Amino acid sequence: MPLLPLTTPRTPAEFAAYYRLRYEVLRQPWGQPEGSERADDDPAPTTLHAMLTAPDGSAAGVARLSPTPESGQAQVRYMAVAPAWQGHGVGRQLLEYLEAQARQHGYTECVLHARQAAVPFYARLGYAVVAPSHTLFGTIPHFLMRKAL
Repeated sequence: MPLLPLTTPRTPAEFAAYYRLRYEVLRQPWGQPEGSERADDDPAPTTLHAMLTAPDGSAAGVARLSPTPESGQAQVRYMAVAPAWQGHGVGRQLLEYLEAQARQHGYTECVLHARQAAVPFYARLGYAVVAPSHTLFGTIPHFLMRKAL
């Protein structure tokens, strides 16, 4: 599959596609309500949203970057790839874009809380497990991971 165009969602339609994928991949399978895919700091001017758009206009992959200037870190959150696009480089393209943005803004490290099933993906891209993190919805173990930029 060809590389997809990477955008920062700006229009209501783009944000609708962005949040729809976040919900369908990260919340709906665990019976969570619509709206739970949104975070209070999503609209913050320092939060960077990234989306790869499929040829049909749907979101193939989404992720966001939240900087924490006091620590020199930027946190990757809400990484979601549509099932049809998994294994086609979408996650890698999103992550490399967010890391480049973090570097450009002077951050020295990216951190994230990976679901157990995603740990091997992040490890292949240079992230190391720091420690077990939280368990989401009582069933999904997460691990704090980091990568020096």
